[in-house]
Amino acid sequence: MDSRKQVICEKRSSSNKSNSHQHNFGQFLFPLQGSLEINTLGQEINLTPAYCLYLPPAYYHDFRSTVRNEFLILDIPTDFLLWETECMYLQLDEQWNAIRFLLLEEVGNRKESVALRDLTRYVTHKLKSSTPASIEYIHNHYKESINLDTLAGIENYHPIYYSTWFKRKTGKSPKVYIAELRLKEAKKLLLTTSWTISSISEEIGFENASSFTRWFVKWEGMTPQKYKMLNNG
Repeated sequence: MDSRKQVICEKRSSSNKSNSHQHNFGQFLFPLQGSLEINTLGQEINLTPAYCLYLPPAYYHDFRSTVRNEFLILDIPTDFLLWETECMYLQLDEQWNAIRFLLLEEVGNRKESVALRDLTRYVTHKLKSSTPASIEYIHNHYKESINLDTLAGIENYHPIYYSTWFKRKTGKSPKVYIAELRLKEAKKLLLTTSWTISSISEEIGFENASSFTRWFVKWEGMTPQKYKMLNNG
């Protein structure tokens, strides 16, 4: 059977020679030993046993390894991918560890088992696009201090990968995205309430009116007072 039509689950190793390619099926990589240097769409990833990586179909990438290594590979035919998927660099948490363990049980089977097909369907379901939890978190907590590690942790992504992923999702960096939400709320309060600048600054998470004013000038090009005067007609 054509391997592109069949689920393949096996252990593989990589050499120190760069291997550039793409394939017409999805692929999950679970490091078991060593690490793999992967470059995809201009992003460099050092894949270690603490993480796993999913590559969608037709996703150009190259990889190599300079150390002794072994990887668990799951090749997923497009028949299993009933929705559009994207590259995912995931922390190997308890749930993904369990998935890796179950996949390892299937390694060595010559025939594609029912258990492997069911497990592959479960894995692809976890790739289904939805409103990302970290973006929902931002909308619920943008008035608070939010750091990149917190957001990356929500998605179980590596912090470096998360920044690239977020920009691809929204067209903006997390910092700009959060700033725009705060600015929108600040403008709303300036124009629809009689609150003081101190009260508004406290409401959207600033320590004092001075720091809020400096921030507002940086993003809007004028002070909050001037913005209110110009837009209150």
